[in-house]
Amino acid sequence: MISIPHKAKQFLTVLVKLFIVGGALYFIYNQLAHNDKLDWGRFIVQFRKNQSVFGILFILFLSFANRFLEILKWQNLASTITPITVKKSTEQVLAALTASIFTPNGIGEYGAKALYFDKKEAKKVVFLNLICNGIQLLLSVVMGIIGLLIFNHYYTVVSNTTLSIITAVILFTGALFFSLKKITIRGYSIQRIWDKVNALPRAVHQKNILLGCARYFIFSHQYYFLFRAFDVELPYLLLMSTIFAVYFLASSLPTFQFLDFAVKGSVAVFFFGLLGVNEWIAVFVSTLMWFLNVVLPVVIGSYYVINFKSKWKS
Repeated sequence: MISIPHKAKQFLTVLVKLFIVGGALYFIYNQLAHNDKLDWGRFIVQFRKNQSVFGILFILFLSFANRFLEILKWQNLASTITPITVKKSTEQVLAALTASIFTPNGIGEYGAKALYFDKKEAKKVVFLNLICNGIQLLLSVVMGIIGLLIFNHYYTVVSNTTLSIITAVILFTGALFFSLKKITIRGYSIQRIWDKVNALPRAVHQKNILLGCARYFIFSHQYYFLFRAFDVELPYLLLMSTIFAVYFLASSLPTFQFLDFAVKGSVAVFFFGLLGVNEWIAVFVSTLMWFLNVVLPVVIGSYYVINFKSKWKS
């Protein structure tokens, strides 16, 4: 095996850090400055019309609360390996978010967080991160399906026959999933994974679920209040069900963090278009959600990436 000199390793590490941070900031700038669908003129007019210091602070607070709940979730789960502080959890969550911005569906986050722990704990860190993200995925699916059903009641997008087929497929897949849980593939089985999940303390699961529900509630209502800020006057139930449906469908599509707003914006344009909401409003709300909940944390996370020191030893 070829040995790489220590100085060369240090140089390569700095180079990788600069690539991650520089690339992240470049893509963010490029998407905001050269997106033809963003009508900044209309946005400025609307902003001046409805500008409110309290409203701006409230929206920013929701972004803070959304990310802070994620930090508490990770602290709760990571502490089953070794107790960590909120400060340390903040560093791991934001640095991992920044490092994963180029990876499909943020999958790079799993490896990035593992680097903060001993190498022997890597598999457990990946598993815990799966549990951390799993509750958000589950909530997105459940609430998204409910949202689709409510939306479909008002505006028939999918026929009752198609809905029945989709429901049957979901139920059949779930039944098949549990019936084959003891089948082993390369040493892994659903039963083994389920046993590992159950091995975690119940209090850890309960806290993870509670924080996950609170995060979903805050995130979805930030969408709601932004639409209201753009003078979208729709019944609460209809608007929230549409938000649930859009978030669920957009999250189901493979994408990169830096393109997240474009995917959600496209789905939002279709659904909110049926409600009579102007296309530019749907695009701008999705972009603002992306900016507030991805861009700002990534900018902060860039600091942690630059100052990162891995616990892994060569």
